[in-house]
Amino acid sequence: MADTESRTGNPTDTSATAGISRRRLLGTAGATGVALGAVGAGAGYAVASSNSPERQEALTSLGADEVMFHGKHQPGITTPMQAHGHLVAFDLAAGAGRKEATALLRRWSATAERLMAGEPMTSDDTDVARDAGPSSLSLTFGFGHSFFSRTGLEKQRPGALDPLPDFFSDHLDKARSNGDLWVQIGADDGLVAFHALRAIQKDAGGAAKVRWQMNGFNRSPGATARPMTTRNLMGQIDGTDNPKPSESDFDRRIFVPSSGSAQSPAWMAGGSYAVVRRIRMLLDDWEKLSTKAQEDVIGRKKSTGAPLTGGDETSEMKLEKTDANGDLVVPINAHARISRPDQNGGAAMLRRPFSFHDGIDADGVPDAGLLFICWQADPLRGFVPVQRKLDRGDALSQFLRHEASGLFAVPGGADKGGYVGQALLEG
Repeated sequence: MADTESRTGNPTDTSATAGISRRRLLGTAGATGVALGAVGAGAGYAVASSNSPERQEALTSLGADEVMFHGKHQPGITTPMQAHGHLVAFDLAAGAGRKEATALLRRWSATAERLMAGEPMTSDDTDVARDAGPSSLSLTFGFGHSFFSRTGLEKQRPGALDPLPDFFSDHLDKARSNGDLWVQIGADDGLVAFHALRAIQKDAGGAAKVRWQMNGFNRSPGATARPMTTRNLMGQIDGTDNPKPSESDFDRRIFVPSSGSAQSPAWMAGGSYAVVRRIRMLLDDWEKLSTKAQEDVIGRKKSTGAPLTGGDETSEMKLEKTDANGDLVVPINAHARISRPDQNGGAAMLRRPFSFHDGIDADGVPDAGLLFICWQADPLRGFVPVQRKLDRGDALSQFLRHEASGLFAVPGGADKGGYVGQALLEG
């Protein structure tokens, strides 16, 4: 795990207690000293009764989990997926330029550092999260293609930030796509996440205005008997083949190297590119399929995420295996087959989505689906080739509609005393 993602939830560490806020003490009261993992809890937690000490300790330790703001990479990339999320894009106000953007990124970075440590705002705090600890809060900041012309920094715009090509499955709403600036907020407590959203919006002041905002959720940590890959609103395990930080080529695939180039200038060292897509799931149509039909669309067992060719979730998919009739066990147009890195020239991306549900439309159809977020060192070698292939014959495509899209350059993490984007804005 990258050094930006380290956490602490140990209230018995007296060396750290002197500077801890009252709100963080409240959030960590009763914790065992070992923070609950952000992707799930142990079986002892899951089977404990609601009044047992074990369950009370696990619940209170959830608020103690802290994500570090400073580091080589920004938080919110390799941070374990949180239960609550907000995605918000801003456009710089008329007349605002590089000077105003610099001041804004300074404000946002200072706010992020305080809130991620479980501290209140220095002034005008809403008290929404007064009683909670950090709750794995992370804030991540990125720049859109239009930001560079608005600030006179066109020569520093990465080639990797060129607009994404059109895809057959696109039904994009331009008003809910792109933007000068992008902020990703995640936390394991809904009020903590909302508190951060309000703080960021207020910090924008007259320098920038909200272009669009989207709200999402995931399974809460500790909701399953053991840590598990999350499920999406189709009921499918989602994220099985994600690259892992333990893999030797993880950094090369996900993060921009320190050597600058026209594709990714030096100021992007340690950064990554985020593709953001609002993908509506046509759940009424999907849910009419039998479980067997759904599994054939995906290429995996719905219950376990295992390949249809056998084994468990992490087993290798045997693409050439046939059944007694000579038919491929994993259909030729199965989503898991088409999206595999080895079927796309090694293209890899780190998927880190949130689900969304924005109500029921006039026809009684749920406006629900996936806030798809993927991270890669170069979207032209990550997202684009995979999406092009999915566009041409993915069995899942008929149950999806891509309604909004954005691509953002997310620079490396801020140094202590610095702010996100400093190398760009002061370079």
